[in-house]
Amino acid sequence: MYDLIQNILLKCEPEKSHDFSIKWLHRTQRTPLAALYRERTPDKPVTVAGVTFRNPVGLAAGLDKNGECIDAFAAMGFGFIEVGTVTPRPQAGNPKPRLFRLPEKNAIINRMGFNNKGVDYLVEQVKASRYDGALGINIGKNKDTEEANALDDYLICLNKVYQYASYVTINISSPNTPGLRNLQYGEALEGLLSGLKEAQTALTATHKKYVPLFIKIAPDLNNEEVDSIAASLLKCEMDGVIATNTTLGRDAVAGLAHAEEAGGLSGEVLVEQSQRITAQLSKALDGKLPIIGVGGIHDVASAKARMQAGAQLVQVYSSFIYQGPALVKQLVEGL
Repeated sequence: MYDLIQNILLKCEPEKSHDFSIKWLHRTQRTPLAALYRERTPDKPVTVAGVTFRNPVGLAAGLDKNGECIDAFAAMGFGFIEVGTVTPRPQAGNPKPRLFRLPEKNAIINRMGFNNKGVDYLVEQVKASRYDGALGINIGKNKDTEEANALDDYLICLNKVYQYASYVTINISSPNTPGLRNLQYGEALEGLLSGLKEAQTALTATHKKYVPLFIKIAPDLNNEEVDSIAASLLKCEMDGVIATNTTLGRDAVAGLAHAEEAGGLSGEVLVEQSQRITAQLSKALDGKLPIIGVGGIHDVASAKARMQAGAQLVQVYSSFIYQGPALVKQLVEGL
């Protein structure tokens, strides 16, 4: 039944399919209908940055932006779930159409632009869920917040989600918010990270709970840029890094329908790029910070390769859209 539903949805307009799926999962997640997508996966616990993950396969941010389907995704066997990206204020995102499938390559292009219902709404969804596993909350800045004031937005979100998260991801690598990727470099990066570290220290004292901070970076970086980011992460005492977000490159999909649409490209075509970044990060960090590998992971071999390159955990998104919950079970059992 799930395969039938999925096949129908993959023939519909992408964003309408996404919205329908989120609404359906939200309504069914705590009902007997959850049996349609439930997967039994073995416990293979991994402890990373002081957090215990039920298994090393997680759902990447971007699919459940508002935290509305946490229990549904938990039923699918994920070892951890990351929701968001969420911003301080609700925002509509970029004009439609803004989501495109490239099925020949099992790829997706999106320029959603952090469309979400705001951090307060997400917190209420998290509080309503029954999930007791590892939950990541991915935070960003509003589009109309000046780059120079970006830290203010991240601090608003961090303060509101801190006590409800197992870890918090700082998204500075989406290609769909103007100027956001500039925060990955030099003084701008260290200023942001220092402010976040100071807030984390204060929040730890307030809530008597240490919540790790992970930074999500882009795949469109050269080795020198990766090394510079790694140095800043270590200097500012961050807890880990997620590699990678979507790419602006199009070489792997040249000539295909929608290939020239603006936005971030994800899917199997990202596997080599993200693998390279993970390997370079691992070398630069020298085991001092953990890495969550995401981007192009679509089967057991690609997941194993990412871990061999230095990742302690992996996440999926685009391949999950094309393959469904069966992929989660396949990855967990194969790792």
